[in-house]
Amino acid sequence: MLASRGGSVAENPNRASDHLANERTFLAWVRTGVAVVVFGFAIGRFAIAMRQLTEFQGHASKATTGLSVWLGMSAMLGGVMMVLAGLVRYRKTRAQLEAGAFEPAGFVVDLVAILTVLFGLALAGYLIYTQQNLG
Repeated sequence: MLASRGGSVAENPNRASDHLANERTFLAWVRTGVAVVVFGFAIGRFAIAMRQLTEFQGHASKATTGLSVWLGMSAMLGGVMMVLAGLVRYRKTRAQLEAGAFEPAGFVVDLVAILTVLFGLALAGYLIYTQQNLG
């Protein structure tokens, strides 16, 4: 824990640096969340586009887009949750910095890492599944 700093930001440049670092971290959460949302949209949209392409070429499409759409929606919701988690963490850190009692993140970082690994494994499994069924 940091000792109480007190005073204004102008009186203590380290305090300003801490708040700016907190803002940069929050923006990193936002960038990552937006990237995951866009990635999820691409997953869902790609499957729909492939189905439309096969129908346009006159082939009956046996494959459904259900799993791809659900994976895409899951990624999009995950990205939104990452932005919300970043906002909660930002506000908590800001309050801790103001009180001079900063505690590093623990559970949130672990949770994001675990969910990212699980989602990556799910996508890898889906690729294997589609390769076996389409190949």
